Amino acid sequence: MAEIIIVPYAAAAGSLVADAIVRLIERNREAVLGLATGSTPLPVYQALEPRLKGIDVSRVRGFALDEYVGLDPAHPESYRSVIQREVVEPLGLDPALIRVPDGSLDGIEHAGEEYEEAILAAGGVDLQLLGIGTDGHIGFNEPGSSFASLTRVKTLTEQTRDDNARFFDSVDDVPRHCITQGLGTILRARHLVLLAFGAGKAEAVAGAVEGPLTASLPGSAIQLHPRATVVVDEAAASRLRFADYYRYTYENKPAWQAI
Repeated sequence: MAEIIIVPYAAAAGSLVADAIVRLIERNREAVLGLATGSTPLPVYQALEPRLKGIDVSRVRGFALDEYVGLDPAHPESYRSVIQREVVEPLGLDPALIRVPDGSLDGIEHAGEEYEEAILAAGGVDLQLLGIGTDGHIGFNEPGSSFASLTRVKTLTEQTRDDNARFFDSVDDVPRHCITQGLGTILRARHLVLLAFGAGKAEAVAGAVEGPLTASLPGSAIQLHPRATVVVDEAAASRLRFADYYRYTYENKPAWQAI
């Protein structure tokens, strides 16, 4: 079972996960981070910025989860732009060491395989940040995605496009296709950290953590991982049947046992 940590608000989750990332980097200056985008991981990146002051991050590497297909990389909502703006610049990372899947139409048929090779060449991801969609997707692995899937092109559901329309002028501007790390790719990371905030994510969180293992809810794949941590606020935890047990477990966790 994943470790479930229920916190009062998103900023508390950001501080908790940021501390874990700092410890990782202090142990390994060449740590490989799996970088999620969207609003969910922002509290982590915001908490990391002051914590990384004075720490050598010049060799830290990173791999983004996904990218839109056919969107100009210079577009402010391309994930290349988002990662540069929200992660690389504020954290002082070397942009040459941060990879984003190539969503350009030229060569798209080989982009997934090339990204897989790059992750393997880096030695794999040490800590993968994840959010979860209202339909249970992680990365852009929509319902029905194989648990063995690798980085590939996917068609976004209308629900995902509607959810992401807030970042664009209209839903019509949201691309229909993406290139995303597969569930199999994500499960190879050594530590998964899934974050979720707000009542809108409560059903997806409950399904991922306590529901059946099913491709219909891709987030449930975390049940297959030997080291998965789920950090949620009270609203996102509101549908969890065993929330009291998770709180009790965390409150009585040995001090030496970090997330």
